[in-house]
Amino acid sequence: MTDRQQRADARRNHGRILEVARIVVEEQGTQASLRDIARRAEVGMGTLYRHFPTREALLEALLRQRFDHLAARAGELAGGGDPHAALLEWLREFVDGAAAYRGLSASMMTTIGDESSPLHASCAAMREAAGRLLRRAQDDGRIRPDVTRIDLFALVNAVGWIAEQAPSLAARRDHLFSLVMDGLAAGGVSGPGRRPED
Repeated sequence: MTDRQQRADARRNHGRILEVARIVVEEQGTQASLRDIARRAEVGMGTLYRHFPTREALLEALLRQRFDHLAARAGELAGGGDPHAALLEWLREFVDGAAAYRGLSASMMTTIGDESSPLHASCAAMREAAGRLLRRAQDDGRIRPDVTRIDLFALVNAVGWIAEQAPSLAARRDHLFSLVMDGLAAGGVSGPGRRPED
């Protein structure tokens, strides 16, 4: 096998491991079985560890991929159409995928907060892209002007967290999400009615 073929095989394995790992983590959470990921990706454990030497390295790659996808998706949605519908669609996609990554280790959360890490850069780009969707919906008069992107992420993350902590509420996640969005509607402004800096 030539060097070029080996590199092509390595790229295929890397992509396949990430593709399968995303599915398995969505099914099992962040403590997903690495052995199960390797088996379903049809690679050996040695191959998995060559690409991702630790569970944290695999999770970091998955999160970076997720953040980059969500940033790109926000960019697509900001390109036209109903700004309010675009924000709702993006937030639903964010909430639907967020549950799998709850319970990340403290070390992983530190990586997200480290401004020098690629994971931090991807997360920041995603949040900025979501902020643009929020501003479009505010400019359209559908979302109250005093809502910041920090408010938005705090509220939608809270919906997911509550549904995870209380299984009896999991079936009502969509309803809770709708209640939050109703509270963010422009008609509900009770504060000064202006957009703060975030």
